[in-house]
Amino acid sequence: MAKGGSGARGSARLHASDASEAAHVTAQHATKLDGVTARRPSIIAFAKDWHEDPTSNHHVLRELAKTRRVLWLNSLATRTPKLGSARDLGKIQRKLREFAAGPVNVENDLWVFSPLVVPLPHSAVARTINRHVLRATIRALRWRLQIEEFDLWTFLPSTADYVGTLGEATSVYYCVDEWSLFDYLDQAQTVAQEQKLLARVDVVFAINHALAESKRKTCEHTYVAPHGVDHALFAQALAPKTEIPTDLAAIPGPRIGFYGTLQSWVDFELIAHVARTRPDWSIVLIGQTLTDVSAVSGLPNVHFHGQKPHHALPAYCKGFDAGIIPYRIDERMAFVNPLKMREYLSAGLPVVSTPVPEVVRHGHLCEIAETPDDFVRALDRVLRHRDPGAPTTRSRAMETETWSARVASIAATIDELATTTHKRTK
Repeated sequence: MAKGGSGARGSARLHASDASEAAHVTAQHATKLDGVTARRPSIIAFAKDWHEDPTSNHHVLRELAKTRRVLWLNSLATRTPKLGSARDLGKIQRKLREFAAGPVNVENDLWVFSPLVVPLPHSAVARTINRHVLRATIRALRWRLQIEEFDLWTFLPSTADYVGTLGEATSVYYCVDEWSLFDYLDQAQTVAQEQKLLARVDVVFAINHALAESKRKTCEHTYVAPHGVDHALFAQALAPKTEIPTDLAAIPGPRIGFYGTLQSWVDFELIAHVARTRPDWSIVLIGQTLTDVSAVSGLPNVHFHGQKPHHALPAYCKGFDAGIIPYRIDERMAFVNPLKMREYLSAGLPVVSTPVPEVVRHGHLCEIAETPDDFVRALDRVLRHRDPGAPTTRSRAMETETWSARVASIAATIDELATTTHKRTK
């Protein structure tokens, strides 16, 4: 069907026993196509870095790895690294170590590997070199991991040069954001590269309606694939046995919680307004700080708790009285779909958000606040409204929006396209 052509555990080497297990798993990874049982193709995916905070990259590929072999290729870079940046230099050193370690089995049939490429995504010469290097690397990895037929997935806009050159059966672009609107990326270059990618892939899945409408102009086969949620994990916040973490329990209530990377799109002036207007509330911010937070850093009732493991977040949700999505409303917000909205709701939390369009679509479950004063008033309302049945109602509303359901729908769409193409070419 292709347009252009055809913290880990486990060993870095595929030994004979691994090969035997691989054959067993492959035999189980089968599906029906035109009434005939066919092996589900493996997936090779250009994704973000595995070790980073879980995003849709993680949730989708982990789900797919339950039914087929998935080779996760750590980020090829969407921007040129800054040699004066300790963070960028550290990332380069880590990638070299990961390359030397080889592919690592992290869970189920999911393997993670860091390819060695020239990290200059806007250089035509570098991309040409990388294309040859990646073809050789992927040939070796396919032999090592017993990957025959495979689909190529990409979550990155800068990978067009590799689509159709690696021997994939089908190419998929899973679009999670309007990349050209990130202030740390070159807008013109990002638009040009993504347009090239959209013209080459077989199918696009976009995480909200606005994003899908934008990409469908170039790729006819573009579908909306909203984020899912690990409902079972976050519903643990409602379980009596789940304990509030001690660092959170030590903070007086009511506790207004936010978790996620502390980036430029978080409205810290809004958070400061809430903290100053209600000094008896505690504002708890969980996540890595990657931007200027001086607007709130001196306020006594704003508490920074750093990054927490994803599996620990339900316990923190249990200690929150409300979850907030205080995003700046700008052009990019039309294209985002906050993962945390479904996670907060699955945990039973009331949600207060600025008017992010995808949250507004769930206005029957969330409070939407247009202004800073509206935000305070909305929090006042949810803190006063203590219906004991409300947390369970909110959580149950998310029971059908799981990642397994989302990925099953995506897989069905790909299978349908493959079947249609197969019938047309008979």
